[in-house]
Amino acid sequence: MWKIVPVVAGAVALVAVGVALASSAKTVSTYRSTLTAGSEVPRPKGAAGAKGAFTATVTASGSTRTISWKLTFSHLSGEAVAAHIHKGKPGVPGAVLVPLCGPCKNGQTGQLKISKDAADLLESGLAYVNVHTSKNATGEIRGQVKLINHVVDQSPPQATDPTTTTPDNGGYGSGPPPSY
Repeated sequence: MWKIVPVVAGAVALVAVGVALASSAKTVSTYRSTLTAGSEVPRPKGAAGAKGAFTATVTASGSTRTISWKLTFSHLSGEAVAAHIHKGKPGVPGAVLVPLCGPCKNGQTGQLKISKDAADLLESGLAYVNVHTSKNATGEIRGQVKLINHVVDQSPPQATDPTTTTPDNGGYGSGPPPSY
C-alpha cells in the first residue's frame, strides 16, 4: 500500500504541472480579409471602385482573447461612419461581433479584448468585416475573415537558477567534486 502512495503523488504532480503549462500556453492567430463592394449584402449603391483590407492578430492567453487590427480602404462613396466584425457565412448578413471604429480613418488600427465565442468564429471562418458609409448604412465593402496562421507556444518560461549544474564540472555545482 505504501509503495503506491509515491506513484499516486507523482501522477497528481504531473497532472498539476500539465494543467499549469496548458493554462500558460499562448496562442497567436493571424487573419486577413479583402473587402470589396461586390461581397456586400445587400449590394451597395455608388460604390463600384470601393475596396479595402483588414488584418488582425488574435492572442489567446488563458481565458483572455485580445485582437490587434488594421483597416485600410479607398474609393468609398463617402466617409466611413463605422466598421465592424460580424458573424456570418459568405453572402449572409449577420450580427455585429466586434465594433472596430466609428467614424473610421483609412489605416486605422486598434486593440481590444474579445470573447472566446468571437475568437472561435474568426478561427472557423464564420466572420466578416464590413465598412459602413452614410450612403450605404448596411455596409459598403465587405470581406470574409480568413485564418492565415495559427501558432501555439507552450514553452515554459525560462528561469535562471544559480545552483544549476553543468556536465563539464562533473555535476557537483560550482566547485570541484568532493573527496570522500
